[in-house]
Order: sequence, then C-alpha cells, then structure tokens
Amino acid sequence: MKHIFTQFAQKISAGGSGIPTVGGDSLLHNGLNLVYFIAGALAVIVIIIAGIMYTISSGDAGRVAKAKNLLTYAIVGLIVVLCAYTITGFVMGRFN
Repeated sequence: MKHIFTQFAQKISAGGSGIPTVGGDSLLHNGLNLVYFIAGALAVIVIIIAGIMYTISSGDAGRVAKAKNLLTYAIVGLIVVLCAYTITGFVMGRFN
C-alpha cells in the first residue's frame, strides 16, 4: 500500500496527474476577464431593458424618468467597466 502512495505522489510532483497548473498572473487575468464580461453583458441587458421601458412608457413622466435614469446608470456602469478593463490591462502588461 505504501508503494501505491509513493507512485501517486511521484506522478503528482511530475505533473502527470492531468491537473492543469496555472500561475497566479494567468488566474487573475482570467478571473478579471470573466468579471468584466459578466458586468459588460449585464450593462448591455440593462440598456436594452431601459430602452424597452422608455418605449412603452406612453408619455408617463414618472416612467420616462425611471427609464432615463436606468439608461444613464447602465451607460455609466459600462464606461466604468471599460475603464477598469483598460487600466488593469495596462497595469498587468507592465508587470509581465
């Protein structure tokens, strides 16, 4: 039994386990890209919803104001996500 554990430990240390090894930089880069993608997609969905709300508001001042505010916040959020993507890409590019 001890021999089996020794072989298993040697396979793991040699990288033969089939488990991918990812460095911290790559993991951080992939994680940030995932977050930026989700935030950008969510902002685009909110922009579409705000456009639909604006279209079906029928001139009601309260509903028009709510749709405009939603649209404004979604666009500002999208700009923040794009700026964050640019800044982190620049910073990570400097340290590679």
